[in-house]
Amino acid sequence: MSDYLNLIGSYLTKVNNLNNIKGCNNVNTQLIYSDSCQLVAVFKTNTPVWSAGGAMGTARRALAGAGTNTAALAFGGCTTAAVACTESYNGSTWSAGGAMATARSRLAGDGTNTSALAFGGFTTVRVACTESYNGSAWTAGGAMGTARYELAGAGTNTSALAFGGFTTVCVACTESYNGSTWTAGGAMATARYGLGGAGASNTAALAFGGTTTVNLACTESYNGSTWSAGGAMGTARYRLAGAGASNTAALAFGGVAIGAIPTTCTESYNGSTWTAGGAMATARRYLAGAGTNTAALAFGGCPAFNVTCTEIWDTNHINFIN
Repeated sequence: MSDYLNLIGSYLTKVNNLNNIKGCNNVNTQLIYSDSCQLVAVFKTNTPVWSAGGAMGTARRALAGAGTNTAALAFGGCTTAAVACTESYNGSTWSAGGAMATARSRLAGDGTNTSALAFGGFTTVRVACTESYNGSAWTAGGAMGTARYELAGAGTNTSALAFGGFTTVCVACTESYNGSTWTAGGAMATARYGLGGAGASNTAALAFGGTTTVNLACTESYNGSTWSAGGAMGTARYRLAGAGASNTAALAFGGVAIGAIPTTCTESYNGSTWTAGGAMATARRYLAGAGTNTAALAFGGCPAFNVTCTEIWDTNHINFIN
């Protein structure tokens, strides 16, 4: 909550009477302030919604993300060509980090903003290379067995999972990373690319959405060796983003649902069923995500052009009342 107060400024004065304040119905209002010109409510909603965050320095699409909604990492992607740049988010602003050795787009990533992993993707060809981030610099890791792009990832930089993607065809293959080497895991039931992923380890991951020749809504859960079917999303889509710390608590947002038209829709997963949530302000595909199903971050992507905008999914909000 302190981040939100800093956005308002320390000059504000607390208002003690919270009764019948317009705009604060059905929420848990924590603080009300006034600067003699405007009332400001800092409140918690009963369920998460999207709100605006700080813009990235580089507009790009097909990037990867890692971390939380207050400590995130954005890396790679495409402007007019593949880029290697990295940016770190502190909850309000993005700052430049160390560049990857291999500029690439349509890659996957996982981990935190000081301990991240980038793998796969596309330069002018599909690649298998892996890089690990320590908060300032990227170093080379072991190559995947299958070079591919538009894959998904889950886990940490020493316990990662890569699944799905595209080679010359859609693939179902899964690979597990131990910090130095990738090994083959169980194949997904549905080969696909442009899918979303979630999970904090290589033994408990979730795959959802994507495409073959049609958009998909199917979900699969991984237990470290095999994939099993889960509940279908309400909206079939691909080139979406995902967030979540486990295969029983995930978030899916953005992507392409119909034709080439980006969507704003958000869905939350509880281990068996997807439930619709609030829409993002900016419809986009090829975006990246970070965080959990109750505290997520959406950044970058492409509505019809590359964007820098960031949106925060959580229960903390500021409401300007008059």
